Formats: sequence, C-alpha cells, structure tokens
Amino acid sequence: MRFTQGAIEGLYIIDIEPINDHRGFFARSWCKDEFAKVGLEADWAQSNLQFSPNAGTMRGLHYQLPPQAEAKLVRCTSGAVFDAAVDMRPDSPTYLKWSGVELRADGRTSVWTPEGCAHGYVTLAPNTEVFYLTSHEYVPSAVRGLRYDDPAFAIPWPRSIELVPTGYDDWPLFAEDDTRFWPGAEEVGAS
Repeated sequence: MRFTQGAIEGLYIIDIEPINDHRGFFARSWCKDEFAKVGLEADWAQSNLQFSPNAGTMRGLHYQLPPQAEAKLVRCTSGAVFDAAVDMRPDSPTYLKWSGVELRADGRTSVWTPEGCAHGYVTLAPNTEVFYLTSHEYVPSAVRGLRYDDPAFAIPWPRSIELVPTGYDDWPLFAEDDTRFWPGAEEVGAS
C-alpha cells in the first residue's frame, strides 16, 4: 500500500498495490503492520455501509467527541464521492483546515481520517456505495456536526448538493457557536 499524507495532520490517502495475474488482481486494503509503520493504529469497533441512489447526496459532516472520538477508514465500493474532512482538534497544527479527495470505486483508493476530524462526502454518481470502518461504535450523544456550506471552512464541493442530512438546519455555523464543537475549543487563540 502507498500512504500519502493529506492536508490535515494524520489524514492519509491510501492506494492499493495490486498484484495482477490471469485471474485479475489481489491487493491488501488493510494491514495492521503496514498501517502501524506510518503511525496509524486502530482497533476497529464497527463497519458501516452506506448507499445513496442519487448523485448530489450529502453525508456528514459529523464526528464524535472524546472519549468516543473515532478514526475512520473509508472506501467507495460503487460509484464515486468527494470525501472531505475538517480538523476539529484545537491542539492540532491543522486545526480548522480541511482536506478533500475523490474516491471512486474503480480507483480503489481509501482515506484514513483521524480521531477529531469531522467527516462527510457528497455522492458524484447515482447508486453510490461507501464502506468504512470506525474505531469507536456510534454514540448519538457524542455526535456533533458541521454544515457542509459553512463559510468558516469554505469547502469547494465539486457539484451541487441536492439532498442534505436530516437535522442539517439545526447545526449552527461555526462562527455562531465555536465552543460547542470540541472540548477546549473556547481556549484556542486565547493566549
């Protein structure tokens, strides 16, 4: 596997290295030892599969607060998505920066999003399916969300968003309430 550091500290884009023969190919998409060599370790707690019949469907941007924060390993298994993450860790050198990558089923690229980053994607094709692993199980009381169109992050989504998550309108803009997003966020920039 090839690991490429993304625009956020600890976010990696992972490409497979297929071994081809007359039957097709074989490749690893997860190897505990190879991931550990670049500092990525997770004890996977849950695997998820999402399907969206329509292009332009937004999933996310959400994350879980500590101690239920979760790393994610995401791969598009059918169709295509533009996958984005926003660093919500006040002590990170890339705090409030975002990173985005197109994941296509035929490209077989994955993205590792570290704990403390809001994650989401917009589907670029109809009948898109995404498979991902999380390092912590889903805990509704720990979930926080960002609006995909928040000017604080200005993510240039590559297509129009036509379907948004339920409750999207309940999420404040970051500038309206930046202290609710991560413990200690109110202390950032105070010194």
